Amino acid sequence: MSEYRAENRVTLFHGDCLALLATIPENSAQLIVTSPPYNLGKVYENKLDIDLYVAQQAGVITECVRILNERGSICWQVGNYVERGSIIPLDVLLYPAFQRHGLKMRNRIVWHFEHGLHCSRRFSGRYEVILWFTKSADYIFNLDALRVPQKYPGKRYFKGPKAGEYSCNPLGKNPGDVWVIPNVKHNHIEKTEHPCQFPVELVERLVLGLTEKDNLVFDPFMGVGSTAVAAVRHGRRVAGAELDAKYLEIALARAGLAAEGLLQVRPMGREIYEPPQDTSLTRNPFKQQS
Repeated sequence: MSEYRAENRVTLFHGDCLALLATIPENSAQLIVTSPPYNLGKVYENKLDIDLYVAQQAGVITECVRILNERGSICWQVGNYVERGSIIPLDVLLYPAFQRHGLKMRNRIVWHFEHGLHCSRRFSGRYEVILWFTKSADYIFNLDALRVPQKYPGKRYFKGPKAGEYSCNPLGKNPGDVWVIPNVKHNHIEKTEHPCQFPVELVERLVLGLTEKDNLVFDPFMGVGSTAVAAVRHGRRVAGAELDAKYLEIALARAGLAAEGLLQVRPMGREIYEPPQDTSLTRNPFKQQS
């Protein structure tokens, strides 16, 4: 559906996100999550003066705060802006746009991945960040939905009144604020023609941890619909906007397949693939073999 109505499960709007935001009542959304353009001049964006870019982002953030309910969260996933070889962390530039609304930062989550642009005059970038803000001190945080396996699951207390009992949570441990999740490149199962889509698992963690069933998840820069897929897969309502008709069409198709349980995604928690060490791909051809 392209017109926002509270009863719609999925609302994907072709056009400027501000036009869609204007139709959404205050306090409607439980989670705002997005990965906006980084102002790098990619095929899906126009490169702007950096001050104008920040001002435009601030305008969208203001409207997102308006529709966010009191127990809600905003998660803004960004990387670096690059100008004449110098990087500028966008989270640093955008932080004041959130702070001026009195939002409270809960975490600066580092998303680490192994593959990306290979640099020759600086270290290759292998991370981006998610700024997580809440509107109040009373916010939804479902830690049990996010726990990962314990490093030492059999560890026990060795003294005191709990001696002999397991010292860890049987459901797993807190995943921390550094998330190692493969980015969507080349042969990734989720790859579409979008050059910079972000993995469904990244959004799934936020959806499961910061929302409850039937809550509204909103993405102002929907792209090819990773946010929509994550929301649909876990029984949340979702709304978002996208300027590019081709990307919106892909987002609609992916959301539809997700609703039917037919969309292939990388499962949450799957270990990072490591190729066998003694293959032609891992063997150093310049090193003399013994």
